[in-house]
Amino acid sequence: MCSFVPSHGAGQETEFRPRQRTQFWLLDLECAARSQHYWQGLLDALLLSLLLCPLLVHFSYIICTRTRGRDILKRCPLSTMASVLLRSLWRAPLSRSGGLYAGASYAISRFWLSSDVTKSQKPETKDEEFTLTVDRSGLSQHEDHVHKVSGRESMSAMSKHLDAIIRFRGGPISVAEYMEEILTNPTAGFYMNRDVFGAGGDFVTSPDISQMFGELIGVWSTCLWHQMGRPKEVALVELGPGRGTLMADLIRGTSKFEDFTSSISIHLVECSPTLRKLQEATLECVPCDESPEKKRSKLSGSLVSWYMDLLEVPRGVPTIIIAHEFFDALPVHQFQKTPRGWCEKLVDVGESPCEPFRYVLSPRPTPASKLYLSKRLQWASEEEKSNLEHVEVCPESFRYTGSISRRISEDGGAALIIDYGDDKIITDSLQAIRKHKFTSVLHDPGSADLSAHVDFGAIKHAATEAAANGVAVYGPITQSKFLGMLGINFRLEALLNNASEEQAEALQLGYWRLVGEGPAPWVEGEEDESSQTGMGTQYKALAIVNSSLGAPIGFQ
Repeated sequence: MCSFVPSHGAGQETEFRPRQRTQFWLLDLECAARSQHYWQGLLDALLLSLLLCPLLVHFSYIICTRTRGRDILKRCPLSTMASVLLRSLWRAPLSRSGGLYAGASYAISRFWLSSDVTKSQKPETKDEEFTLTVDRSGLSQHEDHVHKVSGRESMSAMSKHLDAIIRFRGGPISVAEYMEEILTNPTAGFYMNRDVFGAGGDFVTSPDISQMFGELIGVWSTCLWHQMGRPKEVALVELGPGRGTLMADLIRGTSKFEDFTSSISIHLVECSPTLRKLQEATLECVPCDESPEKKRSKLSGSLVSWYMDLLEVPRGVPTIIIAHEFFDALPVHQFQKTPRGWCEKLVDVGESPCEPFRYVLSPRPTPASKLYLSKRLQWASEEEKSNLEHVEVCPESFRYTGSISRRISEDGGAALIIDYGDDKIITDSLQAIRKHKFTSVLHDPGSADLSAHVDFGAIKHAATEAAANGVAVYGPITQSKFLGMLGINFRLEALLNNASEEQAEALQLGYWRLVGEGPAPWVEGEEDESSQTGMGTQYKALAIVNSSLGAPIGFQ
């Protein structure tokens, strides 16, 4: 029998039938050729082609003069050997150190000269078996041939992933792709594997600040339901529900309106498996008796379903859509005006391990600038465009707004969008927040939240463009004004009547953060002023409503 010693398992032997020995010998030649790295050059190919002829002559002589040479020739004619060696020549990596010729010669010499032919213990027959041993230790890759990127060993998993994408593409990627990978990459995305909300996370949202926020969104939804004619079935949809705090406060706040709570089914659009589990726990979901794979909230008895995208949510019933701090996390493209025209800002690999990524400008306008930027500039006035040097555009916001508008136009209902931003073109607002503090967007990607100001002007235009006669847009107005119209002052007064001193202080601070502007005046001198700052004017509220309903509460 033939015995080959694999290079990856010292001392281990694998047995093969005699008729396979030629195949493995040829494979050994190819492995020797492929073990070298690829430093291709035309001169190498020509020189190695010239070396091939004496190699074949020498090889043929050895075969014919060795024991069993004629038998081997029957199974491995010279034409086959030449074919394999030629394929090895052109398909194998080439080395400027003559690695192909050296590797092939080494394999041949090891094959023929490492051991003598040993007779087997069985009686001689026409197809007598014999033992051959091949040492493959010489086929290992040399350390000086391994290409390494300096400083890459200390990079995080997300940094390595982005670095690999850029190097594989052969050039920089857009800011939008960089942002999308960081936030929603399935394995290392910022939102995908951890809880980032609240005091122990990286940032705080309005539902985390005070229960009053979710309760007042419940008031808005109930009033809208009455305005819609009290339908028996309503799809209550939340985009980006976070921990599920807003939806839980909404349900608790409307629990006394049983006709409303019994009519709703809850649909949560969430891509993070970790956050889905948190939402399920917050809403106290349990399996349904009639269908164990479905969930039902113990807070209201409503069915709860999860989806990756709004397009997956079932159609055909009136819909109430809540999008609180959802649009700010959608990826944005950034553009800069240059003498060459509008060029796109891109992310490329850095020049040192200390700065693994850097911003660069495209050499000329990109398809994104021709498609998305031109569309946004069409919606702007000449006065607004005259002073622009930088522009941010969020194509995903156009897509989501179009989907929301068409759904509301055809099925009825309304959408409420609350986020920080402006009713004009956004210039350069992309920011990173880690542990409640601002940090560099390019530093340690994946460890900080990335967000950008919402272009409410673009949302208004996208909504009317998608369903011109079917929807009406109201706002944006400040969050302070919106919550004031819903009665937050009265709600605070009612809660303070039954609150302890400590609870009263927390309620007042929460109230200020929801409707105030700047640091709370009664907590000046606090070490962490960011946790006391009002968001009443930074955040805006906008409503997209079926045109038959008129202005919803809060926008009248």
